[in-house]
Amino acid sequence: MAGWGRISGGDYIQIPWVRNPMKRLYPGIFSFHFRNLIYANGRNSSYLCFEVAGVQYYSSRTVSFHRGVFRNQVYENKSYHAELCFLSWFKANKLSPGEHYHVTWFLSWSPCARCAEEIANFLKQHRNVTLRVFAARLYYFWNPAFQQGLRKLRCLGAQVKVMSYHDFNYCWENFVYNRYMRFRCWKKVHRNYNFMSTRLEEILRNMSLLPEEIFYYQFGNQPRVSEPKGRRKTYLCYKLKLLDVTLEQGYFKNKKKSHAEICFIDKICSLDLDQTQRYKIICYVTWSPCAHCAEKLVAFIDDHPHLSLQVFTSRLYVHWRWVNQHGLRQLWKSNIPVLAMTEPEFTDCWKNFVDNQERPFEPWEKLKQHSDKVKRRLQKILKINTIDLFSEQSSEEIRDLNNLVDAVRNLNLDAHDPHY
Repeated sequence: MAGWGRISGGDYIQIPWVRNPMKRLYPGIFSFHFRNLIYANGRNSSYLCFEVAGVQYYSSRTVSFHRGVFRNQVYENKSYHAELCFLSWFKANKLSPGEHYHVTWFLSWSPCARCAEEIANFLKQHRNVTLRVFAARLYYFWNPAFQQGLRKLRCLGAQVKVMSYHDFNYCWENFVYNRYMRFRCWKKVHRNYNFMSTRLEEILRNMSLLPEEIFYYQFGNQPRVSEPKGRRKTYLCYKLKLLDVTLEQGYFKNKKKSHAEICFIDKICSLDLDQTQRYKIICYVTWSPCAHCAEKLVAFIDDHPHLSLQVFTSRLYVHWRWVNQHGLRQLWKSNIPVLAMTEPEFTDCWKNFVDNQERPFEPWEKLKQHSDKVKRRLQKILKINTIDLFSEQSSEEIRDLNNLVDAVRNLNLDAHDPHY
């Protein structure tokens, strides 16, 4: 017995009698519970076949390997899904901060909404664990709550896929008492795989993502557009990170009574983040903040010293007005750098916030020239009253603002990180 399982948020999931994993499954159990039916009535148990490879940080050498099977466990008329049983056993028996772990799951059902939340909390707390999930069937794939759970796992870096014929064959060879018999697949295995794979792709692709045409129109840094689509609005895409883990991401657009920046502030405040941690937020905006929003952002960061905020803007909002210029300078003075979006930032925004159908970002004509123009205007604004902007330094100590902007831009490492 593995004992109690501490899983999320410092709280204990009460699984007093977590059994150690089984080595393998009997062929009939595997064929019945892992059959990839679209609607599998009567299959109320969940099975989880797992592999855990522990790798040393500095030598990249595999130092431990574990394989086994968990299923639902019932204690005092309460059922605990296989995912929670694995996490409890793993934390209590195998998890060590000195190793990096590659965990692979083969599930008879994809995680439910509650399990997805627990898995997400686990991944947030343990950056030394990477997770791959292969599901034979999608659990309540039409339910928005279950869809959101899968998207949350995807946002935290977990791979979520549907089991193919090759995955079933792999499980048969490694997790089933097969008596050296070859795997014989059931009818419609390929057709059902194609159906569920398409559904999963649609679920993961619809992570509150921007349509391509909206991105190109709203984030395009051309000073004018010829399409008769009306005025371009403010869109704000944000990414909340703890070290190298993305905890939350999404986008807002202007509402009638609330600018996108205000919606963003309300969202971050609602997360109730741990004030003992240092979080980094990167924002991509179509228009730089107006004077009112700049004031709100400054007050927000002043009230939350555990947050650092970096803003990339496609265009400058009414930059010729002194009040908006003053707002931009106040942001810099409060350590909230506002930088012009260049091709790396547009590419990062495209990858993370656009329903891109896995197509690469295609820059529009004169993107670089428009970015350079926005950058020069922004630098000209920030050079005004530079001594006031950095009042603690003398004018002789103030370096050229171009170098400062480049240095701040280099802090945005994840825009160039291939992991994102």
